[in-house]
Amino acid sequence: MFNKEEILKVCTKLSQNTLMQTLEIEYIDAGEDFLKAKMPVNPRVHQPMGLLHGGASVALAESVGSAASIMFIDPEKFEVRGIEISANHLKSKREGTVFATARIIHKGRSIHLWEIKIVDEKEALISLCKLTNMVLPRRKM
Repeated sequence: MFNKEEILKVCTKLSQNTLMQTLEIEYIDAGEDFLKAKMPVNPRVHQPMGLLHGGASVALAESVGSAASIMFIDPEKFEVRGIEISANHLKSKREGTVFATARIIHKGRSIHLWEIKIVDEKEALISLCKLTNMVLPRRKM
């Protein structure tokens, strides 16, 4: 059964001491077919011209899309690996916050396909991304 608070708690815990924490990505909403996160736009994620770096947008997209796949697997038995991501950067952003929402397009046993829209505070589309995740059996450590 879907539990929004538990999903957000797991995503936050998995982000500790990772790139997501460095980029200040925060998971803020979840539904049965989506996960949403936000990231501040500041010099930490700028490219040399003072704009949101496309790589930071892609890192946000892959973070939220990979975390979203966790909602559909048993993390005790399986793990997720991003195997392909594409991004179209449509609008620049200098400061403020961007919001990424991953929505499932295809949920198979071994492949998950996500569409991730990154928007600003006014819902203007900043980037449109597509992420393919592979679901693998968890390796014993």
